[in-house]
Amino acid sequence: MISATEPDWSREKIISGHYEPGKYLLLAIRHYQRQQLKKTIISKMMSFFFVVRHRFWSAVCGADIPLNSKIGGGLMIPHPNGIVIHPDAEIGPNCLIFQQVTIGNGLKPGLPVIEGHVDIGAGAKIIGNIHIGAHARIGANAVVLNDVPEASTAVGIPAIVHNKHQ
Repeated sequence: MISATEPDWSREKIISGHYEPGKYLLLAIRHYQRQQLKKTIISKMMSFFFVVRHRFWSAVCGADIPLNSKIGGGLMIPHPNGIVIHPDAEIGPNCLIFQQVTIGNGLKPGLPVIEGHVDIGAGAKIIGNIHIGAHARIGANAVVLNDVPEASTAVGIPAIVHNKHQ
């Protein structure tokens, strides 16, 4: 089973000859965040370059994933079109997010915390102050308004949680 705590950085690796714009978008975010940790004049100049690169790949992907996002390593976004992530939402390592997913504000004040190795289906909406447990799965077009326990599946509008042992 893929780890929910240790990032598998090979999942974000760019493979020569493959067109995977989501990986280029993530690379721009990772480079920018690394430069922000440094406090030199050169790092500030490099940050500008990574901001421009991030804007380019955001436009190509049609995604809104801010530079200061709290995203664990090993994220896979094979079809990044339409993904929207609030900058203060937390996403653990080795997650999988498909197209048209929204992770952000909702009726409950606060933002989602998504643990590691969570698979989120196309069109899903995870909104509000909720917690998604490790190894959970969110079905396509699900609207998740409540917590999802570890290793459970949430489907429907609003999402209903189905436990692993049901």
